[in-house]
Amino acid sequence: MLTLNDTVSLQDAITSYHYSRSLTEYLRRKTITVKIGDIPLGSEYPIRVQSMTTVDTMNTEGSIEQVIRMVESGCEYVRITAPSVKEAQNLENIRKGLRARGYSVPLIADIHFTPNAAELAARIVEKVRINPGNYADKKRFELIDYTEDEYQRELERIREKFIPLLKICKEYGTAMRIGTNHGSLSDRIMSRYGDSPLGMVESALEFLRICEEFNYYDVVLSMKSSNPLVMVEAYRLLVNRLDAEGLKPYPLHLGVTEAGEGEDGRIKSAVGIGTLLEDGLGDTVRVSLTEDPEFEAPVAAALINRYTHRAERTTPIRPLEASPIHPFQYSRRKTKEVLNFGGGNVPRVIADFSNIEVTRYEDLRSVGHFYLPVPDKWKMNDIGVDYLYTGARPSSFMLPMGLKEIVDYEVWKTLREREHSFPLFTLAEFEAAEEKSHALNFIIIDAATQITKEQLADTPAVLVLQTDNAHAMPALRRCMIDLIAQGIDCPVVIRRTYSTENTDELSLFAATDCGGLLVDGLGDGLMLSAHHDAEGTYAERLKHAAQQNSIGFGILQAARTRMSKTEYISCPSCGRTLFDLQETTALIRKRTDHLKGVKIGIMGCIVNGPGEMADADYGYVGIGKDKIALYRGQQVVKKSVVANNAVDELINLIKEDGKWFEPEAIE
Repeated sequence: MLTLNDTVSLQDAITSYHYSRSLTEYLRRKTITVKIGDIPLGSEYPIRVQSMTTVDTMNTEGSIEQVIRMVESGCEYVRITAPSVKEAQNLENIRKGLRARGYSVPLIADIHFTPNAAELAARIVEKVRINPGNYADKKRFELIDYTEDEYQRELERIREKFIPLLKICKEYGTAMRIGTNHGSLSDRIMSRYGDSPLGMVESALEFLRICEEFNYYDVVLSMKSSNPLVMVEAYRLLVNRLDAEGLKPYPLHLGVTEAGEGEDGRIKSAVGIGTLLEDGLGDTVRVSLTEDPEFEAPVAAALINRYTHRAERTTPIRPLEASPIHPFQYSRRKTKEVLNFGGGNVPRVIADFSNIEVTRYEDLRSVGHFYLPVPDKWKMNDIGVDYLYTGARPSSFMLPMGLKEIVDYEVWKTLREREHSFPLFTLAEFEAAEEKSHALNFIIIDAATQITKEQLADTPAVLVLQTDNAHAMPALRRCMIDLIAQGIDCPVVIRRTYSTENTDELSLFAATDCGGLLVDGLGDGLMLSAHHDAEGTYAERLKHAAQQNSIGFGILQAARTRMSKTEYISCPSCGRTLFDLQETTALIRKRTDHLKGVKIGIMGCIVNGPGEMADADYGYVGIGKDKIALYRGQQVVKKSVVANNAVDELINLIKEDGKWFEPEAIE
């Protein structure tokens, strides 16, 4: 099995870790232009928004109505599944119906397993999407030890199946997306490269090399995964490999597959998509939510719009000649342990209560700590905050065990009881202070500040890093790279303050700014704040604190740095879906959302089945009308379960593995 480190040709290609035009200045990657109907794609044009229908493709009128709703919500491209020839044929009726009603939105045929459907669709719509893992390949979860000759013969077989589609696309002026999915890599790719970003990239390049051989360049590339870390690494590596091989700089379609629903789905999408947008990568975006598709476009647009005038609003950041961060393999920044920060500890979450006077036990419910009067004890849920920053107004009562307090330095000096309270200094206060905590000191600094080892003077300290720069993530990253270069190994808390009251925007922006650092192994804690909190009512401020706390834990989970709750890998539905995904996801969530750290995949059909939920512990997959298959990892363990019994059977499977416990009610 090949890896980046033992493949000589690849190692030569990545020594510079090149994938972005700049890590400190917002510069969009230069790409060729791909014509897709009347809406061209590439770096000379705005980043485009797209989504996918969920109506059965054979339902012509239903598909037309849904496409219109999607276009009116902001979709610039619409993808429609074509699982067989009959659906591919019906794309013509859908297209004609849309044109008759004045809608010229480019349509994209989504193809899995069926080259003949792709060849027909390529004559009808503006673009076809193929998955190299199953277009001419197969996935039976078999590891095969290929000889070099055998491997080359497999490549020749793929070539023979792919060339007819390529020629049709070239003749009809049809664009193509070569869309690799992490979960559906073929057995052949898995056998050689493993379940890895490298395998994802090579899977696409096999097809792309054939395209270039035939001088066909109307190609868009994607590297999707339900794991944002894998997705980010794969896209970065893809860009590096295109440059290294001298291939054309093709536009990139960005997306996190099976992101889920609600806040978690938005956070997960933003961690992956936002991280790449920050680096100037991406030309079209699809946010895959288990919601109606017209709700996806506004989320994608909110992510994209942050970059429309980014360069104009950015305070210049000192440029970087090189970076110590490996962009294709995760590695956490090494830090010393300071109390429960850094070292081998999970990142901590700090709730900003500086605008909330903590006088009642009830106030702490908003951040996951519950006082139970009858047994006279405290309980904590799965997103119980680790630290409470109360600023100049310390709590009027002793906080529950496990919850520690941070107060401003001038206030801390006056406290009698300091065992569970720790000071927050400005850098000037820290340098001048005669008295400091023996266990833990917080120092708040701006990302533009250059700090030295001598200033810290071996004091047990955690830096709280913040910035007002519009290009926030790179500004924070630049500062942390300076710390690495100077050998400063104290833990760092990422603090971000936002003015928006829009919950969606807060989730997306925080997940981009903080998640982009965490996927690169930077950050030992999060602290989210809001400018407007001081102006709201007491109840509103507590509500905002609860939102910020939930988002903080969600970001850590999406970045795979701290698993605090059940994770649902659910596909966004399409015309192939065999049950009501939104209703089923809600039912499964209702009965399992207390299973901390367990990952459950909920897939509408076998295409999005065992492969696409590669990251899940358990899977719930539609295989026919009212029939469900249940998976443990990627192995089916129960076939053809009646849908009405399937959730109970899923829970029984979790119980068999000893991962089930009954939810504990908190009154």
